[in-house]
Amino acid sequence: MSGTELMSTAEDKMKKALEALKREFQTVRTGRANPGALDRVEAEYYGTMTPLKSLANITVPDARTLLISPYDKTSLKEIEKAITSCGLGFTPNNDGNVIRIIIPALTEERRKEMTKIVRKYGEEARVAIRNIRRDAMDELKKLKGAALSEDDFKRQEDSLQKLTDKYVKEVDKMTSDKEAEVMEV
Repeated sequence: MSGTELMSTAEDKMKKALEALKREFQTVRTGRANPGALDRVEAEYYGTMTPLKSLANITVPDARTLLISPYDKTSLKEIEKAITSCGLGFTPNNDGNVIRIIIPALTEERRKEMTKIVRKYGEEARVAIRNIRRDAMDELKKLKGAALSEDDFKRQEDSLQKLTDKYVKEVDKMTSDKEAEVMEV
């Protein structure tokens, strides 16, 4: 593997770390209705645990309500049970056709807890990016001398650090934006 291929691979992995962070942030409650909050919820459907988004259409009729319309009305009770037991603190209202979830406004204390969770996810993403840099540096060191001259090694090392700094800065921005969203009343 050449130094250029190594950099390309490292950047792809860093992009994936950012995408994973975005998915994590979608599951954080902000007091606003977001269908992404239910992404990890699975309900039993004919004996198989199935993601909620495969069993129902999830819409946001207003800022504080999620409306879940099952494709198969017989799965309504299982969906309701899955939402209640998922640990998100939602109370589903089942009217026999659809399930409504009213998202309560977050208390100040709960908002602060959520920002801690957001920071934790951000730190995990920064660590992942640094680990990608470390792995790429190990590979670069293997190429040093054989396929890379000392100057090329230094150039690759510098560009790897710049790439890492760029993605860490992006994680920091995403984290601060999400914190602001969580703290907004």
